[in-house]
Amino acid sequence: MTVHIGAKPGDIAETVLLPGDPYRARWAAQTFLENPVLVNEVRGMLGFTGTWKGHRVTIHGTGMGMPSLSIYANELIRDYGARTLIRIGSAGALQHHVKVRDIVLAQATTTLGSPSRSIFKELNFAPVADFGLLSAAHAAATQRKIPTHVGGIYSSDTFYDERQDLSDQLQRHNCLCVEMEAAELYTLAARHGARALAILTISDHILTHEALPADQRERSFGDMVEIALQAAFTTA
Repeated sequence: MTVHIGAKPGDIAETVLLPGDPYRARWAAQTFLENPVLVNEVRGMLGFTGTWKGHRVTIHGTGMGMPSLSIYANELIRDYGARTLIRIGSAGALQHHVKVRDIVLAQATTTLGSPSRSIFKELNFAPVADFGLLSAAHAAATQRKIPTHVGGIYSSDTFYDERQDLSDQLQRHNCLCVEMEAAELYTLAARHGARALAILTISDHILTHEALPADQRERSFGDMVEIALQAAFTTA
């Protein structure tokens, strides 16, 4: 066990899906995995391990923001041997052609700062997704006929952002959406030789202010889980 994860050695699978919300981790595990077992509940951050089509999978919450995700991703990779980490979460659209309920596959991420930024000093490191996971997820989404966009996203560590000038530049440079974790996940995966991808459902729109109703979020989240599982084991 680690400071933040109470799982025993062998409890965590090599493939880990990472929703921010620990209750979504529980829902996803109970809905999509066979025989899910609770392996962590330290500080209320739930993690479950079960199987999907015979493959071992862990679904573990990360909390909100890159500092929180960094704690769990570091420990999952370094202490538990996770090798494939897929973020499954929500995002806000920054382009008119990206609609609520659409899926975004984050090819690359932009950020003002992350927990890893200090080690690079003057270097602007470019965190990117694993191409095998990215291409497999795109194929899975296409097969399911879900509107899907592939491109750059913005990882913010500020939920209530008042930088309209920054939003304007992100939109101008075709950034697809904003979320809060992927940049740090991609950086850690690169550092430790793991595979990472962020699969995001557009839950609200920054430009139109449209939002996905609460009763429809779970169904859309389910699409992400199935795409993530298929991608993880298509490329394994």
